[in-house]
Amino acid sequence: MKNLRGIICLIATSILLFNSLHSFGQTKKQKSKKPLVVFVTGDHEYSSEATMPLIAAELEKNYGMRTIVLKSSPDYKSEENIPGLEALKEADLAVFFLRWRRLPEEQVKYIDDYLKSGKPVMGFRTTTHAFNYPAGHLLEKWNAFGEFAFGAPPGWGKGGHTHYGHKSTTDVSVIHAQAKHPILTGVPNNFHAASWLYHVLPHYPVKGSTWLLMGKSVNPDKEAVDNPVAWTWKTAAGGNTFMTTLGHPADFNEEGFQRLVINAVHWTLDKSVPKKWAGKIDMNVPYRE
Repeated sequence: MKNLRGIICLIATSILLFNSLHSFGQTKKQKSKKPLVVFVTGDHEYSSEATMPLIAAELEKNYGMRTIVLKSSPDYKSEENIPGLEALKEADLAVFFLRWRRLPEEQVKYIDDYLKSGKPVMGFRTTTHAFNYPAGHLLEKWNAFGEFAFGAPPGWGKGGHTHYGHKSTTDVSVIHAQAKHPILTGVPNNFHAASWLYHVLPHYPVKGSTWLLMGKSVNPDKEAVDNPVAWTWKTAAGGNTFMTTLGHPADFNEEGFQRLVINAVHWTLDKSVPKKWAGKIDMNVPYRE
């Protein structure tokens, strides 16, 4: 009887030890899981299908992340098809660089489900007017994607966005009150951007948004006022949002802008921004004029 009790005790101890080790292994695996960043591109102007893969490669090489870059199909229906959007089901962060898309309902649903999950989003430039469905279309409300996902000015999805001309550029400066914001770590107080300045005022500030960078138009084609070019916000489901109206390919050659982007990826994921900068990213992507 004593031997039987000893055997039972030994078996029970073994089971407990196995469960403990298994649980520890699972916890360690969960902690070591690299976040997945999914880039969704399609703009027909700013070469996002070329710039975003370079940012993705940097995140994988130096910042411990996994990435997937989705691109519009290369055929004549490119505005109506971005293959692989089901990857958003597993994404920890979705980064959008879109312009005037008319995706089918089944593809938009992946984006809708992602936004409703409360996970973070990032957007570049023309993502403020990512969709362009005709009046009366079932998905017409998605013309306001920039508004409900990024806190962009109302009406931009209906062609209401304006800028200061294709021959202008932008002087960018850190907004003093936000100088210590994590996203601005290592970002110079002033740098120059090739992007012509988007006119987002007087619609701003959107409730809950935090301006980070201000832009001043250089060589504008009309009387110009300074406008914010980067801000944070929260989606309706509570996801962290970072949006910048910069995104011309030449902007990505600016080391300060590169730091802004890498920092924003970490911040939206609720991760500490890198204490050590891995160095300037080699990016040389032409603008499709």
